[in-house]
Amino acid sequence: MSTISRRNFLKLAGAGTASAGLLGTPLARAASASRVVIVGGGVGGATTAKYLKLYAPGIDVTIIEPKREYQRPYGSSEVITGQVTMDDITISYEALKTRHGVNFIHDAAADVDYDNKQVITAGGETVGYDRLVLSPGISFDFDAIDGLTAELAETKLPHAWDAGDQLLELKDQLESLPENPTVIIGPPPNPYRCPPGPYERAGLIAQWLLDRGDKSPKVVILDPKNGFTTDYSMLHAWNDLYRFNIPKPARSKYSEDELAQLKTHDEPGPLEWVMGDLGGQILKVDANTMTVEAEAGVFEADMINIIPPLKAAKIAFDFDLVDGSGWCPVDQKTFESIRHPDVHVIGDSCIAGAMPKSGYAANSQAKVLALQLKALMAGNEPLEPVFQNTCYALAGNTDSGMFVADVFRLKDDKIVRVDEQRYLPFDATEGQIRLAALYQHNWMKAFTDDCFS
Repeated sequence: MSTISRRNFLKLAGAGTASAGLLGTPLARAASASRVVIVGGGVGGATTAKYLKLYAPGIDVTIIEPKREYQRPYGSSEVITGQVTMDDITISYEALKTRHGVNFIHDAAADVDYDNKQVITAGGETVGYDRLVLSPGISFDFDAIDGLTAELAETKLPHAWDAGDQLLELKDQLESLPENPTVIIGPPPNPYRCPPGPYERAGLIAQWLLDRGDKSPKVVILDPKNGFTTDYSMLHAWNDLYRFNIPKPARSKYSEDELAQLKTHDEPGPLEWVMGDLGGQILKVDANTMTVEAEAGVFEADMINIIPPLKAAKIAFDFDLVDGSGWCPVDQKTFESIRHPDVHVIGDSCIAGAMPKSGYAANSQAKVLALQLKALMAGNEPLEPVFQNTCYALAGNTDSGMFVADVFRLKDDKIVRVDEQRYLPFDATEGQIRLAALYQHNWMKAFTDDCFS
């Protein structure tokens, strides 16, 4: 394979042109009788279907998805603070059906017969496949934290990490808070969907409370980890915007020159990050007393938003695709399941080396998978893949943006990150920071169109 520069790859992949010419030799057209069934109509499933029909129009592609519309989780924290509405994050499948010829069965996949290559739906329909793709998303381990339950997540303690009505519940709770409240955010341990997301949510809520006129609100992040994606940029932004004092253990992220430019505030602002080394691990939550017990002590709160540890979607467990890690092991070149042949798993549920669990990553995996499926179903060798991911985030102030941008390649059969500049520089100008926020908002539309239109 010829070597391409990172810059040229990003230009091509950003335009959605992950073509056979880019990633390998030309491929023979797959047989028209070939059938691909995709379980899950989120980012990974939709992108796989769309690009497979673009690359190999003769393949019959069917998505099994019970919902008739998709609600995007990426950017959904802005529903809580009112920047966008539920309508803004709700996406139609119509273009996939009419423009690209993707078949839909709006039902749940209930069982799979691997020997006879058939998926059985909850309604009793049997759907045959030559290749089966699952992009089922995530589920939550409520048992990991004492006092947290799935029932409480639908009422008093919503995590709101998978779109849906929990976003509206959390929005209602936020708008009902007393003056100068304490809000607790509990990010999950690694790995989890949308690595910068819990911290962006904390910043958005802090900004919302300040905009409401609160003089001394508190948003306390109780974190089992000592770092997170975009922490280098996020902590710096909080230091400037919210009188945030960066915890001493986290100051090692910065050079001596950078540390000299960070501020030490005598009166800290609304955000507090209790990292793992400082006792941020949550042990117990009590919804009746509205208290959270962490290693650092007991915290009283007016609103509690704990995101439980994540694992593969329930259907991945039901279909015997998960190993002891709680995730789906796959051949990281083709995303074919290690446990069952001719079955591929992409997106949040799979183990994808150094790639994060994000919508962008699922989209990138899906485009590569579409090419691999075309090759495999035509009897050709799979291609040498290249992947990318960009996670955008806001510091809280919606004009203060940041990102982490990565390219990934295969090395020793594992997906690894290419070691290059990932973040905005420490000395980024105000214009660059505002532009990063603009990029985020524009990306939401362009990315959604790439997946679903």
